[in-house]
Amino acid sequence: MESEPTAELIRAQLRRLRLKAELSQEEFGKLVHFSGSQVSAVELGQRPLDRFFLKRADDVLGTGGLLTSLLKLAERDGQPSWFRPWLEAERQAQQLRAYQPTLVPGLLQTENYARTIIRTDDMISDDEVERRLAVRLDRQSILSSPDHPKYVAVIEEWVLRRADEGFRGLMVEQLAHLIECAEHPHIHVHIVPTQVTMHVGLVGPFALARGNDGGWVGHLEHQLGGVVVDNDEDVAILLSRWESVRSEALPRQQSAELMKEVLTAWS
Repeated sequence: MESEPTAELIRAQLRRLRLKAELSQEEFGKLVHFSGSQVSAVELGQRPLDRFFLKRADDVLGTGGLLTSLLKLAERDGQPSWFRPWLEAERQAQQLRAYQPTLVPGLLQTENYARTIIRTDDMISDDEVERRLAVRLDRQSILSSPDHPKYVAVIEEWVLRRADEGFRGLMVEQLAHLIECAEHPHIHVHIVPTQVTMHVGLVGPFALARGNDGGWVGHLEHQLGGVVVDNDEDVAILLSRWESVRSEALPRQQSAELMKEVLTAWS
């Protein structure tokens, strides 16, 4: 959930700015396409903060993006302690590398694909699904920022083919997005073909980030969370495993052709 002190600040600022604009909750609600009772629930903390609502509020109140910026801060501060160091490393990275044996990497997921993956955890509420989705989509903004990192992702071919007929539309959208992303010069997507049956990467997903100082840190995911790897010996092992995994994948152009072939099959 959001960091509570920052969330309280957002609600207080929203109310202050609305009153400064001399708008009632009903009047403001009409402008942001919410009911007056919904606006009241947000201001009182009875309804979770929503980035789309706050973006419209920023536009209506002319804040210059204040409320959405505060929400990003709240979401960052509200992340589990094990994830915060990786978020910082990811934001500051000059280079990012990711290997995923089972899913499309988070930074390349479409909104619908990401929501579907998050919803597989039936222990979390719909509000929590949407909160996690908002955080994931916000993380993706680093790839379109002016000082974007070079991002290299390695994905297993079977990840692109793994879905039943009910998810055909989802996979068509996701594959089209992957192909579009891979056309950017700073984003490289490499596919490990199904002919490669066994390799060291299948032990589990991992990511690597290279900072401004030239040093690398790694991130390992597991069922209960994840861990940041920053000691030299373990980072060296992950870099070596990255080279092994990357060597099993197809070159960039061949990977693009394979993705287009799979997209045709889904279409």
